[in-house]
Amino acid sequence: MRGTGKMTTGPVPPPKSILLHEVGLRDGLQMESRVVPFEKKAAWLSSLLDSGMDIIQVGSFVHPVKVPQMADTDELFRRFTAEKKSKTLLSGLVLNEKGLERGLACGVEMFCMGASASETHSRKNTGMGTDEALTRIIAAAKAALAAGKKVQVSVQSAFGCGFEGPVQEERVLKMVRAYLEAGLVNISLADTAGHASPAQVERLFSAVFALNAGADCACHFHNTYGLGMANMFAAMRAGVNSFETSFAGLGGCPFTRVAAGNVASEDFVHALQLDGRRKDISLDRLLEVARDAAALFGRDMQGFVYKTGPVRAKSAV
Repeated sequence: MRGTGKMTTGPVPPPKSILLHEVGLRDGLQMESRVVPFEKKAAWLSSLLDSGMDIIQVGSFVHPVKVPQMADTDELFRRFTAEKKSKTLLSGLVLNEKGLERGLACGVEMFCMGASASETHSRKNTGMGTDEALTRIIAAAKAALAAGKKVQVSVQSAFGCGFEGPVQEERVLKMVRAYLEAGLVNISLADTAGHASPAQVERLFSAVFALNAGADCACHFHNTYGLGMANMFAAMRAGVNSFETSFAGLGGCPFTRVAAGNVASEDFVHALQLDGRRKDISLDRLLEVARDAAALFGRDMQGFVYKTGPVRAKSAV
């Protein structure tokens, strides 16, 4: 049953629907030393909304001194929730109760919050150990649900840690059980350090579904060792239906040892569309944003399709 930590058995069918969660404005930009002007972010957000992505993460509610790139998150939410016509959900990342208060005040529609399975990463990221962070996140998640908001909770460093190395899978599953027992069934496993492999991804997500076949699972992979796309499809085979990506492949956690970008949104959408999926998404819009980001930062991005063009364009020649 949903919302319990009880074991359920039986194979998990492939996802009937695929949800696309664009995290470039948050995870993509938090590592960039050049602060992107507010109006440029607003232009990118408008284009991303036009692309038809299901969820867009507008920013995070962190201290502006620690992460200056996120200083205008509240303002972005206020502008776009006030005039929003799209069905796309606008999500925001919070790390603590203060972040939740800010998010509720400016109109966040979906709260993303989590704790790290790595004690070292947890302390570097939040100043708290894993157990304390988990307890506080669960309380904050319940408060957000009580306020009528959608909530996704995550286990960060679920597949390994840049500081500690391998993370025991039972440690990850213990955190998942705590979420399920609290009635939190929208759960993301995040590969913060980019250490995941496809076999590990299938095994760990299968274990989560064994705890609760009705869990709504999401995945978040960094492309540190070039396995991001392979891990996305491994998660899909395990039954995951929500995928977090970043335009142009931007991204990286500033509190891990080796920071690397995410799977590029336009690359993943391109791959899906080659299989006949999610043709409702405007790949052209995503490519425009990726190319504009490359121009702004003056370097090649980690994505591929923004440089090569999509297969459909090449085959039409």
